[in-house]
Amino acid sequence: MPVKSFAKHSYRSILKWGDPAQTNEPSKRLIEYLKEHMAVSDEDIRTPHLPGLDEVSLDRPTTLSKKDISALEKIVGAENIELSDYERLRHSMGYSYYDVIMLRKQADVPLVDAVVYPRDEDDVVAIVKFCDKRRIPLIPFGGRSSVSRGLEPIHGGISLDLTRHMKRIKNVNETNKSVTVEPGIFGPEYEEYLNNYKTPLAPGGYSNGHFPQSFEYSTVGGWVVTCGAGGLSTGYGKIEDMVLGLRFVTPKGIMEIKDYPRTATGPDLRRIVAGSEGAFGVLTEVTLKIWQFRPENRSYFSFLFKNMDDGVRALREIMQGEFGLPHMLRLSDPEETSIALMIEGINGGVIDKFFARLGYVDGRRCLLMGSTEGDKDAGRLIKKKSKAIGRKYGGFSLGSIAVKGWHKHRYADPYLRENLMDMKVMTDTIETATTWDNLPSLWAEVRKVVKARPHSICMCHASHSYENGTMLYFIFISRIIPGDEVHDYLDYHSDILNAIAANGGSPSHHHGVGRMMAPWLENFTGKANMDLLRAIKKHLDPKNIMNPGGTIALDYSGEKNKAFRAD
Repeated sequence: MPVKSFAKHSYRSILKWGDPAQTNEPSKRLIEYLKEHMAVSDEDIRTPHLPGLDEVSLDRPTTLSKKDISALEKIVGAENIELSDYERLRHSMGYSYYDVIMLRKQADVPLVDAVVYPRDEDDVVAIVKFCDKRRIPLIPFGGRSSVSRGLEPIHGGISLDLTRHMKRIKNVNETNKSVTVEPGIFGPEYEEYLNNYKTPLAPGGYSNGHFPQSFEYSTVGGWVVTCGAGGLSTGYGKIEDMVLGLRFVTPKGIMEIKDYPRTATGPDLRRIVAGSEGAFGVLTEVTLKIWQFRPENRSYFSFLFKNMDDGVRALREIMQGEFGLPHMLRLSDPEETSIALMIEGINGGVIDKFFARLGYVDGRRCLLMGSTEGDKDAGRLIKKKSKAIGRKYGGFSLGSIAVKGWHKHRYADPYLRENLMDMKVMTDTIETATTWDNLPSLWAEVRKVVKARPHSICMCHASHSYENGTMLYFIFISRIIPGDEVHDYLDYHSDILNAIAANGGSPSHHHGVGRMMAPWLENFTGKANMDLLRAIKKHLDPKNIMNPGGTIALDYSGEKNKAFRAD
């Protein structure tokens, strides 16, 4: 039976995604599908695989000296330092499949020596200065939603948790339509504050515009330093498009970038911080764009297309139509469409037969969903033009039901992973960006690699699109090989990334690089560009204390051969 309860300080409580009390148990239809297509047995369902119910207990004391700990206490206070096994382990990993399977196996993993909670920027400056002097690794820590192994303390050190104190909203500037905020605030608290900031200029309040699937359990700072994207980023832009100004503490000093709308004063230094993943310094303040919150103006549309080609043509033409952009626009490939309709009970029923007679056949048809935010008149125009393009390519209009369901349940999918892993089912995601002309071959070739493995599912959607291209978000599901869970996963994951690289895709679109994608970065970016990034690292962090050990391919340790797979 699925694990529904576990001890507060168990391994399970660390690896469990989101709210400990919330689950998203597979539906009966999904269970039957897994039995039929993935050879999941009743025994697999009855007996959780590596459930992780043991209490965390480690025989690995901190390597920091009493003098080091005393110095840190003088900076932040003893109440803001944590040395327990549980908190050190919890702060030593994110939420990648690799992290979770290592926890389930209770394997030895790199471990931070202490968790420190700075109260403000002055504390951060003092801690960075202290760690630089003592050559102690320092890893900024936020919501821990990283799926790219971006938090592994390869060389131990200090986890700098910004979420306890550094979560203040400092200023809302309605004239500039911007907000200045500290990095440790979580998405819901940030959005709620803006929604409730009601004034004559914004009777309904404001919205931050950034809603990743990890929204409930990720922070503003994490969004920025990983170049994250959200469910409405097609309209609002990725997080780096929203950053206006910031403050960033490095071992060389504080970088401050003012919130000018544009300048011609050399390269845009904001991009040194956006995507830096803790390897250059610590973000302590960021000024971001905001939008009026007008959910009553939200509009929806969706289409079923007969095949992937028609869906892609419609998607591209909407993005290149020059009439404004939907805020959410998501095209699911045939396998993802099939599984989604199966879960809703459509496949095999009367509606399915009706669609099949019209040429919308299961296994070939594709679902496109879209929505608009903001001004009502603009939304009407975008919806009208988008629907005309959908009809042009043979789309069957499905109205708003599917899209409303997506909006309602968009944060629930990650909760499925624990239940599937209990059944010996591996599930993970890889996303990549590509141009429109390269999309068909990239999609087909990556699917070949995923599907070459027995009992595998490969769902894919394009959910963040641009005038010149889009991203493909692959969800791969396969059987766990008991006893070889880690290496089997790394090899499979690497095969998929190798296929992406060989077929013109980027190693990442919005999940960041971390250590997971780092081995592929230099071939993608180019040696000259990587040399430049390493020169920036050397300048800002000459002693290599900031998140060392391979993040964004800046340096590697002896762990490389053990932990990475790359051709």
